[in-house]
Order: sequence, then structure tokens, then C-alpha cells
Amino acid sequence: MIVRPMFNLVLLPDVNYYFKNDFLKDWSLFPIEEKEEILFLVLRENKPRAELQPDDFYPVGVSAKIETVEEDGNLRIHTLERVNVSCIEIHDGYIEAKACVRAGVNDLPQEEASERFGKLQKILLQFVQRYQWGMWARSYILQWTTLSEAVCTLTEYLSLSPDEKYQILAADSEKERFDLMEHAIMELVEVTKVSDEAQTAQKDNQELIYREAAIKKQIGYLQQELDEMHPENISDVQMFEKKIAESGMNETAEKEAMKVLGRMRQEGQDGHEYGMLYDYLDFVTSLSWKEPKPSSIDLEEAARILDEDHYGLKKIKERIIQQIAVMALNKKQSGSILLFTGAPGTGKTSIGQSIAKALGRAYARISLGGIRDEAEIRGHRRTYIGAMPGRIMEGIKRSGTSNPVVVLDEVDKLTRDYNGDPASALLEVLDPEQNHTFTDHYLNVPYDLSKVFFVCTANTTDTIPEPLLNRMEVISFNGYTEVEKLQIARRHLIPKAMDAMGIPEKQLDIKEEALRKIITDYTMESGVRGLKKQIDALCRALAVRLVQQPAKRLTVREADLHALLGRKQLHHDMRLTEADPGIVTGLAWTSAGGEILYIESRLMKGEGKVTITGQLGDVMKESVQIAISLVKIYYPDETKVLEDHDLHIHIPAGAIPKDGPSAGITLVTALASLVKEKVVPTEYAMTGEVSLRGYVLPIGGLTEKLMAAQRAGIEKVLIPEENVEDLEDVPEEVKEKLTIVPVKRIRDVLDLLIGK
Repeated sequence: MIVRPMFNLVLLPDVNYYFKNDFLKDWSLFPIEEKEEILFLVLRENKPRAELQPDDFYPVGVSAKIETVEEDGNLRIHTLERVNVSCIEIHDGYIEAKACVRAGVNDLPQEEASERFGKLQKILLQFVQRYQWGMWARSYILQWTTLSEAVCTLTEYLSLSPDEKYQILAADSEKERFDLMEHAIMELVEVTKVSDEAQTAQKDNQELIYREAAIKKQIGYLQQELDEMHPENISDVQMFEKKIAESGMNETAEKEAMKVLGRMRQEGQDGHEYGMLYDYLDFVTSLSWKEPKPSSIDLEEAARILDEDHYGLKKIKERIIQQIAVMALNKKQSGSILLFTGAPGTGKTSIGQSIAKALGRAYARISLGGIRDEAEIRGHRRTYIGAMPGRIMEGIKRSGTSNPVVVLDEVDKLTRDYNGDPASALLEVLDPEQNHTFTDHYLNVPYDLSKVFFVCTANTTDTIPEPLLNRMEVISFNGYTEVEKLQIARRHLIPKAMDAMGIPEKQLDIKEEALRKIITDYTMESGVRGLKKQIDALCRALAVRLVQQPAKRLTVREADLHALLGRKQLHHDMRLTEADPGIVTGLAWTSAGGEILYIESRLMKGEGKVTITGQLGDVMKESVQIAISLVKIYYPDETKVLEDHDLHIHIPAGAIPKDGPSAGITLVTALASLVKEKVVPTEYAMTGEVSLRGYVLPIGGLTEKLMAAQRAGIEKVLIPEENVEDLEDVPEEVKEKLTIVPVKRIRDVLDLLIGK
């Protein structure tokens, strides 16, 4: 017999099949009976013919009879019975096998089969009515007389695997075979329904989306026409949509802005949150999000601007030029965060403006003095009523660019309380490893601060937390000398004051001796802030005279200052003209610059009690104890007098708090002078910390102290040997007027001033 491979059909007995002419293309027909051709149809694995093996054929098939062969070669066959196929042999050109009829179990009554088929036929008729091709399909359904015909017709639509098709054929029970076929058709109906419903839902959803987009587009066109007709009536939502689109903000920021804009649209102008949402969108769209255009850096021009705006400050200007040069090479913001420290009025803040001008960037100043709330740096969360952005982002907004020069003023005056630690919040702002994703709580999206040139200012580093100080490079602004103040007054302060008061340049001449008098007797500072106030006061007084006598040219001499500015306001301590044992001149640093400091000591009958006055701090009191111990070590015989005498040590200007270790050698010298009853020459002043081993240790503020000594008429100054390198920062005009003596041990000081 011949085996026909039929792996694409559901093979069932007693069913008509129609095949195209290529069905018998590669197979020969062998007559089983005279004038009759019988086929055996079986399922096989889906392999090329040349690769087929006997094991690739399923053991149950169907016998079939050819009904007709048409002129075009197509043929109709009618299946007869199920057969068991065995002993398959493959020869060239054909396949041989043995087959025998496979008996079944007739366990399904005809009435039940007809009833169930009728119900299934009705379900199919109702199902096809939903489609345009339903009338055509209806005629086919009505022609079916058995479930087998229905299954064979719907074969290509049923989602059955070859194994499932074979399972239907191989089922011996008619009831089981009927159940499997019924299940396959019902599954087809339900799957098609679900698919149609999904397509319908998707279509409806797409139609809604298209409709919504069309409506929005039409509204946009109409709104655009209204905006062109009445630009003053542009809605807030439309305005912010335009601003967000043009801002160039990153994806995260745009997503947050659109989210808030959606809430604003839903809230409406009468909503209680509308104002808060408006303020947020106004802030976020006012920030500069776009990459700034790179600007060329001209070092010569930068140096010229710094020299033009500030007199002196040579080393500081060199350091700034170095920073600018590094930025020019890297084509981006790089280098250390600069911390300018020094007394008020020394130019720390104003030099930040000069840096911005030299770089061609915007400038913003942010004052941090007195801030005690962390939210002032990071901003308030928008869940709070009255929430605002932090000062950092507010400053960036004011600058109008993403790469301004920002001066953080008075970082040493940050305070800490239960509201948090603003200094710790400032760490993220200044750390180049973190600030490229700085997140203000109000903004709630990352903002890149890595392009910002931060400059910090402080009067002292003592109150700056160590972690914050480590992120910055400290650059000290020493006090100006008298010569520098004179030049600053001539070049900057007087022209600005005359312009502010409306005084013509040709009508006023301030003589040099008058300026020097103002500098020495009307101000006491390292900077020039007080000098500016005095010059402003002088110009105001002169403005009155010019109004009274417009054509008069005014000349200000030293003798005129009393009438114009009143009596001199300062009485600087000057070098003593005469001295007693136990009195020595020291040097001190203050926030206003340097001052000379007298150490006075006296002995009186008593019980060895030590009294210290002058409002001294703990460190200075400890220096007194060290000084007493050293004097007892060096002069054991002379200090026996301390056993039956009380010692009183006083430092004048008792209303002013004093502290620090730099008066150590002055205290030792004063006590040695007292017990030895030797007068220390008044042309000497000194500064330096002492150790219990007798070494003179280095101190700070050397420049200000030497300037104070030169101003007071001191001729010779003793300084620690380790501070010799700091003399490079001392102006030449100061060093030329002083004899500076480095000392290493307190013994050297005593040998020089008291005697060996």
C-alpha cells in the first residue's frame, strides 16, 4: 500500500477532502482493487522527503478513496476508515507499509451527537453574523452534517498542534473524539471573540487619542490666533508651556515641570495651590539650563582688569591668574575653591567682581552671615507653606546663567542649631565630585553647579568646620600699608566719592598730608572700609561749600580736617618714651589689623598671690602660668621675692577681650625685667609663643603686627625664627623702617634685653 503524508490536516474518517494537483506530484498510485485506487493517509514529522525514516510516521492513519480527478489535475478523495499502519519501508520513489482497520468504541448515541452538533452549529451561525463575510460562511455551515466535516473545513483556523490533531484521530472512543473536536471549535470561537474585542478596544482607544490630539491641535490654533490678537491675555499655562519648551532643561527637570504644569492646569486660577505652582514654574523656567557658550580667556586682559580694580595684592592676583590659566587649558571650570580670609575692607568681596569681569561672566554675591537653617542652603520642600529655594539656587537664578562667578560671603559666620547645620549642607555645593548633581529641595531635580566659579570669603578660619575648610584653598588678605591705602584712596575711593556727591574733578584737590592724616588718625583698620567712610564724609562736607560757592575751587590740607571731619577719632598707642621694670611692648592681631600691646607687671607685699587683669582669655592665662614657670627656672634666686610678694599682671584696654598665645615671650620678658629690676629698651617690641622647654614658637598675623609696630614708632622687633619665611609677605616700606630680629629660644631674648 502507499502512505500519503498529511501533516497539515485533521484526518478523520468519512470526510471528503479536496487536493490540488501537486498532491500526487512525487508519488505513484497503485491499484488495490480493479478500477479502484485506495490511499492511506498518515501524519509524519515535518522533514524533507530525502531525510524521512520509518520512525518519523505516526502509527494511526486513514484509508481513502479517490472520487474524481479533474482536468486540471485536482482531485477529490473520501476517507473511509481509521487504520493501523506498520512495517513502513522506504524505497526509491515510493513508501510501502502494511495497514489494517482500527476498530473504535461506539459510546456516543446518534441522538446526543445530533443534538450537540445542532447547538454547536447555532453558535457558529450567531458568531459569523458579526462579520461582513457572515452570509458566505453561513452557507458552508448549513451544509455540514457532522462535526467531523466542520472540523476538517476549519482546520487551517484551529490552533492545534500536529500532536493534538493526531490525538483526535487516535481516540478510539467516539465520545472522546467528539469532545476533543467540540473543544477545538469552541476554543476557536472564544479566541476569535477575545481578539476581536481587543482590536475593537484598541481601535476605540486610538480613535479617542486621535480625537483628543485633533481637539488639542485645534485649540492650539485658536489659542495662537487669540494670543496674536491679544498678547496681554496669554494664559499662564500657555506661557509656561512655551517657557519649558524653550528652556533647554534636562529630561528629569522637564518631566517634573510638566507634572507641576498638569497640576496647575487642573487646579485652575481659583485653586488654593495655584499660586504655589505658579511660583515654582516661574522659578524653574527662569533658571539657565542650557550649556553656556565657551568664552575665550585672555590672561593679559585678566591681569589688566585685576590691576585696574585693585592696588597691591600682588600674590593674590598671581594666584587668581594661575586659576584662570588652568581653566583656559582645561576648557572648563577647574581648580580649587578659593577662600579669601582677612580683615574687613581688604578687598575680598570686590575682587570676586573683578574675577567675573576678567572671565567675562555674570556675577552673584550670596551672603551667608548668620544663616542657621540648612534650608537656607538646600531650599525648603514644597510641602511647606511659604517654601522657597535656597540661597544658592536663588543666586544662580539672579545671575541668569549656569556658569557665573558666585561669591559666598562670610562663610565663617554660619551658625548651627536644631534646624540643622548649614555648613554641612554647603559641602555638597563646593565639592566638585558632588555639585554636578546638586538637588535643591524646592527645585527637587538635579542642577549642575560644576560650571560655577565659587569664591568664598571669611574674616577668620577659626569658626569654619574642618570638613568645609578642607574643600577650600585659603588665601590670606593682609592689611594694607599706609602707602597702599594712600594709593587706593587716590585711585579709587576719592573718584568714587566725588562722583557720588556730584563734585566736579577740577574743583577739589586733597593734599597728600591730609590723606595721610585721615589714614592714621581717623581710621584704624587693615582694610579701607573706614577710610572710604571718612572720605565720603569729607566730600559731603565739601559739597555744602560748593553749593554755597559754586565757582570756588577747594583745596583740603591737614589743618582743614578738624573743621571738616571733627577731632581725630583714634589715639593709637605709640612707643613709650620712658619705661619702668616689668613693662614690655608686645604685638597683637585684631580683626581690624595689628596693634601694639603693653604688658605691665608689678610686685607688692603679700603672700605670693597672682592677679591677672585686662579681660584675658584662657589661652593667654595659660601663657601667664608658663611665663612664671620659665622665669623661676631662669632666675631662681631673684624669683624668691614672689614668695612674700603678690604679683599683678595687667594688659591695658581692659574693655577689649584678648586671647591667643603670641604674647608668650612678652610675658616672660616683662616678668624677667620685673624680678631683675632691669628696664627693657622702649625701641623693642616682640611677638611669639613660648613652650615650657624655652623655645619660641611661630605665630600668625605677622604682617599686621609689623605694620602696627612701624606705625607706633618701634625700631626693633623680635619674631620667632620659624616666621622668617613669612617676611616675604610684608611690604618693603614696612621692613625698611624696622630692624627685625629672629629668635629661637627665650634664653636668647632674655640675654639680649635683660642681660646674661
